[in-house]
Amino acid sequence: QVQLVESGGGLVQPVGSLRLSCAASGSIFSINAMGWCRQPPGKQRELVAIITSGGTTNTAESVKGRFTISRGNAKNTVYLQMNSLGPEDTAVYYCNARLTRYMAGNELVYWGQGTQVTVSS
Repeated sequence: QVQLVESGGGLVQPVGSLRLSCAASGSIFSINAMGWCRQPPGKQRELVAIITSGGTTNTAESVKGRFTISRGNAKNTVYLQMNSLGPEDTAVYYCNARLTRYMAGNELVYWGQGTQVTVSS
């Protein structure tokens, strides 16, 4: 059993800031990468940012320079600092992780429940 739980979403005004958090728990042997995706209303889910266990990051062009992804000291947490938010950032944000469970040799992707971010005046 593996679970990812997001927090930190909410309503924010344009150009405001918000920080999302995600914690992974369960029978996890190792985590190779964690990241964030988002799904705007009526649109498909899209990549926002990812970070590997080695610290390498990859951020979508649409949020580059505004969003920053980072890992917690425990390595089972990931954060997304969002600055200069605009209405186009309104979406459900999902945490995801590529990890290996105990007694399993293959790597799988797990998803969180999602947290709503609404940018509006």
